[in-house]
Amino acid sequence: MKKIDFAAIVVAAALCAGTALAQVNEYNFTFTNGFNNGGIVPDANANGLALSTNLTGLSGSISNLTLSLNINGGYNGDLYAYLAGPNGGFVVLLNRPGVTNGVPFGYNNGGFNVTFSDSAANNFHYYQTVPGYDISSGTTIWQPDGRNINPQSDPGVLGAFTTNSFLSSFDNSSPDGTWTLFLADLSGGGQSTVVSWNLDITTVPEPSSFVLTGIAFAALLNFHRRKF
Repeated sequence: MKKIDFAAIVVAAALCAGTALAQVNEYNFTFTNGFNNGGIVPDANANGLALSTNLTGLSGSISNLTLSLNINGGYNGDLYAYLAGPNGGFVVLLNRPGVTNGVPFGYNNGGFNVTFSDSAANNFHYYQTVPGYDISSGTTIWQPDGRNINPQSDPGVLGAFTTNSFLSSFDNSSPDGTWTLFLADLSGGGQSTVVSWNLDITTVPEPSSFVLTGIAFAALLNFHRRKF
């Protein structure tokens, strides 16, 4: 008769139960009013505009995060923006879009309405190089700029800098706490205004205690089986 491995059965059952209980949660927050300075990004002022929100009561740890941003007016090539999380994590969303050695003032479009995601196909810094680019419909997804470098760096240095900050930097941390969206307009001319911004956060629970208990029980069974 074939010997049954009861320890393996217990582990498998525990893992299956834990997977079933491991519900993925998605939280969506849209902010449209109550902004400091009426949402106006001060022109030619590195002190910028900080918009903060405190999230509480969210369960689990972050497994994915996207941010949508709707800006009206201004001069896109002047803008710098980042998102900072409450428990670590930092990503540069904008760093003077379009600025390169050949385009020292960046792109001259006024405003945009886009979503930032690490999984997007194209980086927002070079959006004008994408055929038929769309930055106003609110339906397109772009990689965040990701260039964590002084936005007032030489245009050639800024344009060639490798992306080194990502939305994934928030992964595996709690979403509870204060999130800060910071924006600055670093050159004179034009006025940018935040119309709205949105956080879409996906979380997964911590490992189920049931799974851990099952694994411990399986180890105990295995110990006794070997002992006797």
